Amino acid sequence: MKPVKITEGIYCLPAIDWNIRDFHGYATEQGTTYNAYLIMDEKITLVDTVKKEFADDLLEGIGQIVDPKKIDYVISNHTEMDHSGGLPRVMHKIGENKPIYCSKMGYKNLPRHFSPNLNYQPVENGGELKVGKRTLAFLETKMLHWPDSMVTYAKEDKILFSSDAFGQHYAGLERFDDQIGETIMTYARKYFANILLLYSDLILKLAEKITALGLVIDIICPDHGIIWRKDPGKIINAYVEWSAQKPKKKALVIYDTMWQSTRKMAEAIVEGLGDEGVDAQCMHLRSFNRSDIITEVLDAGAIVVGSPTLNNGLFPTVSDFLTYMKGFKPKNKIAAAFGSYGWSGEAVKIITKAFDEMKFNVIDPGLMVQYVPNQETFEACFQLGKKIGRAL
Repeated sequence: MKPVKITEGIYCLPAIDWNIRDFHGYATEQGTTYNAYLIMDEKITLVDTVKKEFADDLLEGIGQIVDPKKIDYVISNHTEMDHSGGLPRVMHKIGENKPIYCSKMGYKNLPRHFSPNLNYQPVENGGELKVGKRTLAFLETKMLHWPDSMVTYAKEDKILFSSDAFGQHYAGLERFDDQIGETIMTYARKYFANILLLYSDLILKLAEKITALGLVIDIICPDHGIIWRKDPGKIINAYVEWSAQKPKKKALVIYDTMWQSTRKMAEAIVEGLGDEGVDAQCMHLRSFNRSDIITEVLDAGAIVVGSPTLNNGLFPTVSDFLTYMKGFKPKNKIAAAFGSYGWSGEAVKIITKAFDEMKFNVIDPGLMVQYVPNQETFEACFQLGKKIGRAL
């Protein structure tokens, strides 16, 4: 773990997890990183740690700058184990009596993960800590995305240590936005859609609060992925835009199929959408990971879901996806359901009920076909696509 200098006296210590491919259901096809930060001042301060498996790498990286035992303070912005898992090992090395500054909820949660005998020190929302020539300010960000979450702001350097906000699951040798360019926005968008979409309203309120406080942010240091030093406003503006959930003229036809009948219906619906000039895409649930589909849901104006009826219910992958999507509470969507069946045909009603629960605008009662679709069915599917397209 080679330290990366951010500015004079502040370093990033990145643990690169090249091989992780699943982050609690989120497909991390490019791996991820766990970033800790070291502030060299009169009081040497470590901001966050790393996943447990990388704790020794973190200590080795710190050792390239300073003897870890000389660290005076540790700040824990977030209790989740990918950022706190290395904490016991780090504290054992630097001295278990040294203070660990955390939010008030962190003060409750950290002892439930680790030894209750560590020196946890809760900070006030808006509180400050002098570490020498620098002042560190703490801002609670409750439910972004855990109750204990907070960010740390180095006032003199205008650096925001943003914890899980503004991050990306991306493993690479690049450390800064100007080194990787526009490519990183793909990973940032997916990260937002699968981690923070549920908290969109809170993000908009936080953005307003930061503006009201007049915080100037020159650099954003997240706990995953690259550091925003060239244009931190780019990712801040993107978060505001994504949080607003303004739908585009875009439709997703999401489905699974047993004997290809539902697939054929899906493709006919897409053709009808295209005939109305809509950006439409078919997404087969065993060909696309659900986290990639949710990334596309972020700005889609229409969600069309199809399933065959299996055992009087949904096909398992469709049920899984609807549960996953429902958890994020996406807004501003129109929707419709479709599917094939043999002898019962409950799937369309179940999907439509799920749409109602998500407060989607269901614009059609749903389209069902028994067994194999014929030309009449294909025309009905095409017309359903056109109907959705016109509604968009």
